[in-house]
Amino acid sequence: MRLGDISQIIVGHSLRGKMPELKGSGIHVVQLKNTSATTVNWQSCIEIEITGTASPKFLKSGDILFVARGNNNYAVLVDSSINTSKMVAAPHFYIIRTNTDKVLPQFLVCLLNQKPIQQCFKREAEGTLAKSIRRSVLENVEVILPSLDEQHKVAQLTSTIQRQQDTYQQLIDNGNQIMSTIAYQLHNRKEIRKP
Repeated sequence: MRLGDISQIIVGHSLRGKMPELKGSGIHVVQLKNTSATTVNWQSCIEIEITGTASPKFLKSGDILFVARGNNNYAVLVDSSINTSKMVAAPHFYIIRTNTDKVLPQFLVCLLNQKPIQQCFKREAEGTLAKSIRRSVLENVEVILPSLDEQHKVAQLTSTIQRQQDTYQQLIDNGNQIMSTIAYQLHNRKEIRKP
């Protein structure tokens, strides 16, 4: 089946010109800089003033943010750690909202981020400098839905692998920091010994 058959795909909130920041508005915006390929840093989202006539589509737990512009088109889950009920997505995102209980959003995120579908996005991306994915491309992505139990197992496995990768990356970063510190100390010792 197609992704468009099991979900509603909404374009992020249209913001004209520079994003008007307004502290105390109670409405936050998720921008590309607030996301990584695995998560959203909700604390870094700024408060904005909503302008224009379009009523905002506020995010809710279970939504999927799909990065539609740029060279990396990944999906991120809006999980229960969302800290406000008034959060909108910038126009660089599509919001994927499932409309059936036959699919787990966590599983759908795993599927969209895996190689077969990622290769499809690379083939279908349009633009020379700034690549983008059309909504129709996303709607027509072929999705295979195993049982909910299998979906849950795949989502759990993906989460476990991601935690392992994060741990390994932290160890690599720590090792690089140690080597930098040693190199800096050796360089300073050399400077001190100069006549």
